[in-house]
Amino acid sequence: MSKANHFDVIVVGSGMSGGWAAKEFCENGLKTLVLERGKNVAHIKDYPTTNMDPWEFEHANQLPQKLKTDNPIASKCYAFKEDAQHFFLHDKEQPYIQDKPFDWIRADAVGGKSLLWARQVQRWSDFDFEGPARDGFAVDWPIRYKDIAPWYAYVEKFIGVSGHKDGNKYMPDGEFLPGFELNSVEKAIKHKIQSKYPDRQVIQGRCAHITDPQPIHIAQGRTKCQNRVLCQRGCPFGGYYSSTSSTLPWAAKTGNLTLKSDKIVESIIYDEQKGKAIGVRVIDRLQKTTEEYFARVIFVNASTLASNMLLLNSTSNRFPNGLGNDSGLLGKFIAFHNYMGTLGGSVEGYEDKYYYGKRPTQPIIPNFRNNHRQETDFLRGYASFFGAYRGRGVWREGPQVGGDFKDNLTELGNWGVGMMMQGETIPVESNYVALSDQKDPYGLPQLITNISYQDNDYKSLEDFLTQGSEMLEAAGVRNIYVNRSNQNPGLDIHEMGGVRMGHDPKTSLLNKWNQMHHCANVFVADGAAMTSTGTQNPSLTFMALTARAVNFALEEMKKGNI
Repeated sequence: MSKANHFDVIVVGSGMSGGWAAKEFCENGLKTLVLERGKNVAHIKDYPTTNMDPWEFEHANQLPQKLKTDNPIASKCYAFKEDAQHFFLHDKEQPYIQDKPFDWIRADAVGGKSLLWARQVQRWSDFDFEGPARDGFAVDWPIRYKDIAPWYAYVEKFIGVSGHKDGNKYMPDGEFLPGFELNSVEKAIKHKIQSKYPDRQVIQGRCAHITDPQPIHIAQGRTKCQNRVLCQRGCPFGGYYSSTSSTLPWAAKTGNLTLKSDKIVESIIYDEQKGKAIGVRVIDRLQKTTEEYFARVIFVNASTLASNMLLLNSTSNRFPNGLGNDSGLLGKFIAFHNYMGTLGGSVEGYEDKYYYGKRPTQPIIPNFRNNHRQETDFLRGYASFFGAYRGRGVWREGPQVGGDFKDNLTELGNWGVGMMMQGETIPVESNYVALSDQKDPYGLPQLITNISYQDNDYKSLEDFLTQGSEMLEAAGVRNIYVNRSNQNPGLDIHEMGGVRMGHDPKTSLLNKWNQMHHCANVFVADGAAMTSTGTQNPSLTFMALTARAVNFALEEMKKGNI
């Protein structure tokens, strides 16, 4: 195409899944435009804090009070600190309306939340894909594990995933680089839990960190994880996967990528005569001007709520309630992960044991609830993450100055254990997002979030606290405490749904290829597409679904179907 604003493909969003869409299309020779609302971030060059020592931060890597006051939502995120706050979308940039409290955490950079994520990547199993059909919630997934398994492998090999072959049927093995090891206390806990509970296997968390660089990683310019655990600053080694260090540069070297930052996609343009989408309308964030770009195929990978927001705002005579929304379900059945429960305790002994360096993952007990049949008074279940640690620094009576003070700071303390839940929530129609008449600073309708916990979540929470306490007690943990955080939904940063996949256009928005039922050249392949949430961290599934959807779109383009 000759015009500068015409492309083969437009990808909305440059993050976890958007980077994958760009890579796949560019590798296959298609001129691809990636639009990102955030500022430009180039790998290494734009990681200003990545090598700073603690004393180099003006506020010792804590938030100054004004920054915290100005960002009551974003500042709740564990990574929103002095070293990474510049990668986040600050609250005032795009306000939204909380009909029910929901903490919407967003990135403000090329690479999106792939710069900031916790990097845990577990495959789903058929127990997860079959869950809705078996337990009677949501709608049946239009795919099963066998449909996505090859794409899990494809993604894992490229991004680099460390892990062990555990043979756990609830959390299938993948294409792993050498895994991180459990420390001595974790190994003891694992042995004791598995001895008492044969159906509960403790495995090391799989994470998107390179432990043994393969040729494909070296070709990306990435190398081994240095175990710094400063990942939210951006990794100059490319030790963990981000689209900024991996898929976007890979797409760029084909010569087929055009990446535009500071571009807020306002709506998708639908052509009534052609019966398809023809492009997108964009607001330049810096100039506050409107632009239009055109393409044969559009991939929406803006992140769950942003993708819902974009589609709801994409109205036409054909789709007065949002693009593809004949079912009236667009924006509904939003779900997330339940993080309300934590517990822990102390471990006696092991005074001659410690651990070397830092580790970007921790042990996990895959879900053991309701996998085969309904056995509790709540639907589905939870994964249980835990870790054993040993602090430094002992407080003693008397003056805390001089050499004695320094010696006390370096003295090893006792061992402790912490455990947290990652619970599956049930998609319900009353958990939804919609558009308001109020406008944001860019003239866009503000998003309304009406999302809350259900009774099922509180029952799941209590079961986790009970079962977690029993498991830790069986493992010899003492002084066990439990905590119910009652944190707002959203702070898990695993929101999913609203544009769900399904068999029937009357009960879903997308088919099994992430393609809109009623607008065949638009695909939604981020968290918005998820029919249910499982108990696994979701990003690996987003990436695999995207790669799979692009493969299908390429075939359909060759056939002239889209």
